[in-house]
Amino acid sequence: MKINKSTALIAVAAIVLAAVLPMFISNNYHLNLMIQVLINIIIVVGLNFITGLTGQMNLGTAGIFSMGAYTSSLLATRLGINPWICLIAAIGMGFLIGMGLGYPSLRVSGVYLALTTIGFSEIVRILMTNLTGLTGGALGVTGIPPFSILGHKFQTNKEIYYLYLIIAVILIFNAYRIVNSKWGRAFLAVKDNPEAVEAGGVNIASIKILAFTLAAVYATVAGSLYAHYVGFINPSAYNLEYSINYVVMLVIGGIGSVPGNVLGAILVTLVPELLRFMENYYWLVFSIITLLFVIFMPNGMVSLFRSRKGTARAGKGEQANGR
Repeated sequence: MKINKSTALIAVAAIVLAAVLPMFISNNYHLNLMIQVLINIIIVVGLNFITGLTGQMNLGTAGIFSMGAYTSSLLATRLGINPWICLIAAIGMGFLIGMGLGYPSLRVSGVYLALTTIGFSEIVRILMTNLTGLTGGALGVTGIPPFSILGHKFQTNKEIYYLYLIIAVILIFNAYRIVNSKWGRAFLAVKDNPEAVEAGGVNIASIKILAFTLAAVYATVAGSLYAHYVGFINPSAYNLEYSINYVVMLVIGGIGSVPGNVLGAILVTLVPELLRFMENYYWLVFSIITLLFVIFMPNGMVSLFRSRKGTARAGKGEQANGR
């Protein structure tokens, strides 16, 4: 996979901006928002594999995220295992969930698959609420330790932000490589014309399962990072609204585009906070903004940059023909 110079420059500029931003922010609340943005980016980039590229609707993100969070936090608090090993265990849980949800996608699709993933998420939430002896029930899990390296614990928001920024950049770069590789093309082909793909000798089953597995792994990693950041989790927040929120991020940013996923996660995380001054009406205004985005920019925010590139190329072509 070759990365063109303009894309590389934009990526480097974005990373540099993200790295220097905390130097000008001292407010812990704002740093908390930035950490939440990084976690959301990881989830949306993962969701893009299954919903954005292969076109399989996944509304079980809340359940997958919570499984990663609970796997990591329970191992850390009940068994005293190092948080980094807990993160690896959460990745393993992601593989299991991806395989488990991937197989139903071979037989059902569309609204039926959406209902299947919603059912999975609700089952997880109910189990986490009722298995009080293991999960703490509605009271949740407390005292989750932070990540540490060579005895140094990442406790301040600024330290956690930089650690999570490194992890997020690695996962984003990995996702970008996959999307622009033969696997990414296979995902898109399954979405656009599965019959032709199957006739060409491509194993659709393995492609769909791989997409679900990647999405699940990214979500469980995000869940683990979140648990070790906040130090407390409970099942009440992981509902259908939570899952839909990530689909909104995917749509607003740009389905199928990794840069679009990043933009969508940033916008949908920060805009509601900027509208808090409207008090009870802020969610109504945000919903209207989302609806306008869907109507006037169905291909997401990233389409603005694509159209500008196309216009610039067309202008260069006209100049060349004029010569």
